[in-house]
Amino acid sequence: MAAAASSSAWKARWLRPEAYPIFAATGVAVGICVMQLVRNITTNPEVRVTKENRAAGVLDNHDEGRRYARHPFRRFIDGKSAEIMPGINSFFTAPPKN
Repeated sequence: MAAAASSSAWKARWLRPEAYPIFAATGVAVGICVMQLVRNITTNPEVRVTKENRAAGVLDNHDEGRRYARHPFRRFIDGKSAEIMPGINSFFTAPPKN
């Protein structure tokens, strides 16, 4: 009986609609961390998981490192403005054109 009561108290405290946004934000943050860890383990040229790769020592494989650093998202954002809303920012900060 005590276990059921404590379980019910836990649900009453934490499984409220007001707590859903913090669960969602935490889930997204954990998902991003897991994605980055998997990316580093599988594609980073400096991370070697297997014994054969670790025995190779330091490699001068600059092309592989360049491919890792220039991933598709980085290539997508290259050349774009570092502003969040460039249209609105330029509207309020740029002098009017006559």
